[in-house]
Amino acid sequence: MRNIVAILRGVRPDEVEAIAGVLVDSGITRIEVPLNSPDPLDSVARLARGYGEVALIGAGTVLSPEDVQAVRDAGGRLIVSPDCNADVIRATKAAGMLSFPGVMTPTECFAALRAGADGLKFFPGSLVGPAGLKAIRAVLPPETEVLAVGGAGPDNLAEWIAAGANGFGIGSELYAPGMGPADVAARAVDLVARYDAAVA
Repeated sequence: MRNIVAILRGVRPDEVEAIAGVLVDSGITRIEVPLNSPDPLDSVARLARGYGEVALIGAGTVLSPEDVQAVRDAGGRLIVSPDCNADVIRATKAAGMLSFPGVMTPTECFAALRAGADGLKFFPGSLVGPAGLKAIRAVLPPETEVLAVGGAGPDNLAEWIAAGANGFGIGSELYAPGMGPADVAARAVDLVARYDAAVA
C-alpha cells in the first residue's frame, strides 16, 4: 500500500465519492476528510460505505474525544489531528481506530507515542523541514511511522524519504475545493508516479 493520505479539505458529500473513486483507481487508498469541511461526517459515512473495503477512510482536524466517537459512528477507521492531544489519542485507540496526531517537537513525539499513537504526523512539515525530521528521527524508536504533512509534495518526496519520512499527507497538491474528478485524477496519477520513483 502506498503510504499517501489524501486530505480532502473542503470536499462536499455530493462530490466525495467520485473524487475518492479516482484516488483509489490511481493507487491512493488512504483518505481523510477534515472535520472543518462541509458536512464532514456525511462524507466519511459515504466513503466508508462505498470504499471501506478497499481504502482506509477517516477524518482529520479531529480535536476532541467526542469527534473521535462521531467519526467512528460514521464508519471511519483513521483519526488525524493537527495537535498532540493525549485524550484524543486514547479515545481513538479505545475505539479500535488508527491514531496519527500532529507533532513538531521531540517532546510532542514521545508524548504521542506514550499515549498510544500508531504514528506521527509532522505538521506543518514546512516548519520542521527534512533536516528537522532527520534530527528528530535519530531519537525516535526506529519502527515509528512518520508522515510529513504540510510542505511535502510531488517535488520533494525523495528529500523527505531520505530524512526518514515513511509517508505523506497531501492536501491542496491533490484536491482543492472546486476541483472535479478529472483534475484530481491527473494530480493523483502524477503524485503516485513520483512517489513510486522516490521509494524505488
